[in-house]
Amino acid sequence: MTSPVEQRVNDLRLDRRALRAERARVAWWRRLVRARLDLAVAQAARPDTLGEEMAFQLPLDVGLDVPRPSALAAVLDSSTEAVDRLGELRALDEQLSTYAAGVEDALTRATDRLVARLAADPAVVVAGLREPLGRG
Repeated sequence: MTSPVEQRVNDLRLDRRALRAERARVAWWRRLVRARLDLAVAQAARPDTLGEEMAFQLPLDVGLDVPRPSALAAVLDSSTEAVDRLGELRALDEQLSTYAAGVEDALTRATDRLVARLAADPAVVVAGLREPLGRG
């Protein structure tokens, strides 16, 4: 027979196991609800089109990865069951992932260039306030 202390520890372990499982279920449901909320908001107020006004800031190969507006709009179309479109949605997610990585890389390079420029000549910070915006 187990001692009261051992029984208590075993009970606590079982409680923790049950609570961890419930925490996982709650997290899953919260993700589902938030996804539905995001879709409802996106259907009411569609996000801006990707890639617009980015032609000169992104490398050409990254710009070619931007999904077509019609493909993105189809994600918000509630007339088709998402289950029927899992393959299409996964492909679009992969395309978005590739595009996001390219945008992130371009942003990092632009930031690196800015930091290098400012590090080379800190006085340019004040002078830059009077310069017009441009590429360079």
